[in-house]
Amino acid sequence: MQAGRDQLIRRTSGRGFATRRRPAPLQMLASVLLAAALAVTATACTGDGDKGGGPSFQGGSEAEEKPKASAEITAPAADAKDVPAAAEITFSSKDAVETTVELKNAAGEAVKGALTPAGTWLPEKALEYGTTYTATVTATGDDGKPATVTNTFTTMAEPKNQVRVTSFLGDGQTVGVGMPLIVKFGRAIPEDYRDDVQRRMTVKATPAQEGIWHWVSPTEVRFRPKTYWKANSKIFYKIQAGGLPMGDGWYGRADLTVDIKTGPAVIMTVDNKTKKMTVTKDGKVIKTIPVSLGKKSTPSSSGTMVVIEKLKETVFDTRDDPNPENRYVTDIEYAQRLTWGGEFIHAAPWSVASQGRTNVSHGCVNMSTANAKWLFGQTRVGDPIVVKGTERKLQNGNGWTDWNMSWDDYVDGSAIPVGETTATPSTEPAVTG
Repeated sequence: MQAGRDQLIRRTSGRGFATRRRPAPLQMLASVLLAAALAVTATACTGDGDKGGGPSFQGGSEAEEKPKASAEITAPAADAKDVPAAAEITFSSKDAVETTVELKNAAGEAVKGALTPAGTWLPEKALEYGTTYTATVTATGDDGKPATVTNTFTTMAEPKNQVRVTSFLGDGQTVGVGMPLIVKFGRAIPEDYRDDVQRRMTVKATPAQEGIWHWVSPTEVRFRPKTYWKANSKIFYKIQAGGLPMGDGWYGRADLTVDIKTGPAVIMTVDNKTKKMTVTKDGKVIKTIPVSLGKKSTPSSSGTMVVIEKLKETVFDTRDDPNPENRYVTDIEYAQRLTWGGEFIHAAPWSVASQGRTNVSHGCVNMSTANAKWLFGQTRVGDPIVVKGTERKLQNGNGWTDWNMSWDDYVDGSAIPVGETTATPSTEPAVTG
């Protein structure tokens, strides 16, 4: 997906693999300008000046002709071997008004990439294993004279231990405005490596929206915006995991990209006092539905949930429930799962007389078959539902409960310090989350 200036940008790596130091914090949610006191640009294919080792002199003393600017490549080190395939170019320049970075393979082919806000140069995708590359950094001062430095390095052989990275969502899906982006790893990521991984996880949304990654467990990380996704947003996320060290001699197997979009903003609100569900679409009420919630012995959960799955027909089988009174096998229509514990929205023709009056369910949101069918046709996986006023609070983790957490608590689950600004490689200003 083509990035634009209004796009939300996720966090990417701000360090080279030769060091474990952290980049200095910047102001969160500020516009990142890649050209500040030092104007830096990135090129994938061209660079000015003599690539063989410096400028030529055509007259006058050497002191007068020496370029004012200078450059240095700090990682990968010159002639380095066994460099991870996820390596980026860490460099510095002095007294430069423009700095260009170029990376080529042994065949002289240019590698696409761009600058990160931290000032490193990151390839667009993982480098090839067992391949020699040449990095060239050219700094030009206000005197117009270029100073060039070149480093050659070789990437490591393909590792045997590789961590698979997967996304719950796939390309082309349209989801609800409460859908978290869910990424899973085939192996637990040690805590000391989660910030490295998170810096390589990029989210771009059009229109731009503030958001952050939250580690649910050592094998799962999710992203949500501060407020619900805007209706009809385009969302692209990328995990540059290929060749990335993930601890204990394990490396990311491959990069991952996903392109999705959101549909209209369909939001359901259930109030236990009125025993009614109010359905809004893009901010307007489109229907009010009588419901019956969980009875006192099996109350529905109060909190913010999202639709996890939709089943036009299914069977509820609770014969393994420890309470004999709660055991049953029933055919169900228009079921929409809300929790892993078994709370659904679904058609319940047997409780129509109680709907809007009394709670008689085993924790589900009951409604008539006609209303359940209508609602089923309006919703998508990821649409949010807020239930209020019941005897039981929703337990975080019982479903996709990302919206049941405060924004501050969600931010606390990030592996990157709140004040650190990172973004996807880009030569354009970017809003970060």
